[in-house]
Amino acid sequence: MSQPESAIADAQAGGRNGGTPPWGKEPLAKLAKRYGLRRAIARPSLPVYLRQLWERRHFIMTYATSRNVSKYSNSALGQLWQVLTPLLNALIYWLMFGLILGASKDIENYPAFLITGMFVFTFTQRSVTGGAKSISGNLSLIRALHFPRAALPLAYTIQELQQLLISMGILFGLVLITGEPITLAWLLIPVVLTLQTFFNLGASLVLARVGASARDLNQLLPFIMRTWLYTSGVFFSIQDKVVQSAGLPQWVAEIMYANPAAAYIEAMRDILIQDHSPRPWIWFACVFWAVFALFFGFWYFWRAEERYGRG
Repeated sequence: MSQPESAIADAQAGGRNGGTPPWGKEPLAKLAKRYGLRRAIARPSLPVYLRQLWERRHFIMTYATSRNVSKYSNSALGQLWQVLTPLLNALIYWLMFGLILGASKDIENYPAFLITGMFVFTFTQRSVTGGAKSISGNLSLIRALHFPRAALPLAYTIQELQQLLISMGILFGLVLITGEPITLAWLLIPVVLTLQTFFNLGASLVLARVGASARDLNQLLPFIMRTWLYTSGVFFSIQDKVVQSAGLPQWVAEIMYANPAAAYIEAMRDILIQDHSPRPWIWFACVFWAVFALFFGFWYFWRAEERYGRG
């Protein structure tokens, strides 16, 4: 038996005999450190972790694309559901809120207003919901292969981004049909989508860690998403309904505008709809949520790297 193996065996024997290593012997943890041994699933440093993710970028992209292809493979319309789902939701909300409840009366170009809100919110909704299930729904993959676990929520976010890019072509066409012109402001669309993607990724990482241990999250998430939808001004003007119609203080409306979903919706409406006037600080909110969510999300998820797949 080699010297390290003999020393480790002695230390283990000492631990079995009451937790104290034999006289003159080191504790197992110190002994392993001295000989350069480490746990197989030890959490790497954050820079190393990010480098490992970059090295597996091809796996992440392939995994996201394959999930997109297989998601609607058993349906007759196939990938068309990527576009039909938000359009059907927008049609339902237009009938309920635009016509029956009269939300369209005080909003210029309500169809473009509503469709933009639905497409942008759906991107965040799907990314966050998918991220929450990314760890708990892939336990067999996690236990079989060694890779940075953040690759899974990252792949789910990329999957939803791919779907959004297909849907955006439909969105642009519908906005043009409603009479909106193409302007230089449209060059900012990739900026908004990038910031929103960063936020979605950060939120997905946070919920992926929470969902890995709190399995009831998947049951609560639909209610949370629905509440978020109703407070983000997707199908009504927050200023008109909250301040003018409901008579609530102005600061309530400002808080609702500052929530990340509403911020990205307002920024996109500002680009696509000429007569839309968002809050002057809305772009600062978009940048803040993107940076905060991305950095905090990676740090929070990375802290529990060793626990994913256990139990």
